[in-house]
Amino acid sequence: MIEVNNISFRYPGTKHNVFSNFSMSLEANNIYGLLGKNGTGKSTLLYLISGLLRPANGEVKVDGRLATDRLPEMLKDMFIVPEEFNLPAVTLDTYVKINKPFYPNFSQEVLESCLKDFELPQTLKLNELSMGQKKKVYMSFALAAGTKYLFMDEPTNGLDIPSKTQFRRVIANNMSDERTLIISTHQVHDVETLLDHILILSESEMLLNSSVSNICEQFSFEYRQPQEMDDTVIYAEPTLQGNAVIAKREENDDETQMNLELLFNAVATGKIKI
Repeated sequence: MIEVNNISFRYPGTKHNVFSNFSMSLEANNIYGLLGKNGTGKSTLLYLISGLLRPANGEVKVDGRLATDRLPEMLKDMFIVPEEFNLPAVTLDTYVKINKPFYPNFSQEVLESCLKDFELPQTLKLNELSMGQKKKVYMSFALAAGTKYLFMDEPTNGLDIPSKTQFRRVIANNMSDERTLIISTHQVHDVETLLDHILILSESEMLLNSSVSNICEQFSFEYRQPQEMDDTVIYAEPTLQGNAVIAKREENDDETQMNLELLFNAVATGKIKI
């Protein structure tokens, strides 16, 4: 379980607080989508949870341990894939040999499976890869590490359209009931089918913290023509297919697939509060 208790944080040299008395708790064994506009603190929150940043006030606990202590017992069960990173000028085999001892549950089988799904060979020199290839390799290692907590910051940035499809397949094939994944992203369409819990962050406030099942129980996501608009519609946007709407779900309505971009816009404008 991740517990964030009344934290305040701002970067040195700035007057703006990224977080002020911010609190939240996240249950284990979920795939969370962490959404928000630029500058709302999505990446900062991941770094605070992993103990790479320290709050000025308050505390962050992961399974009862203070994140800022960065204890080996916590770190062996946590992996973060940042949006930008550098890899050393070594082969993948050398990189794995150096780093896998830090992760007791590391699986060579999972690594090879992920590389295969990403259509990458196992013999690679890391500094010779493109940005997209580096992301694929690093995410493959992250999944192979077998940690209980896995954080990914904008994982699909730099991936082409086929690679985004591969990404979804790799995540779906290598998640387990014992793992918690938080994906921070602007690319909502890249991940919406993977998520089972949505977090929407804005100005030190959590606007939405709800499971996908709870959202879909309450709302229908549809396309409607102008003559079909009625008082059940909570939020709507015009599209070439008609109006994309979020409507109150009636008792006998079939469950619809969530439109995450539409939901984000509705929450951000205050049309939906859960």
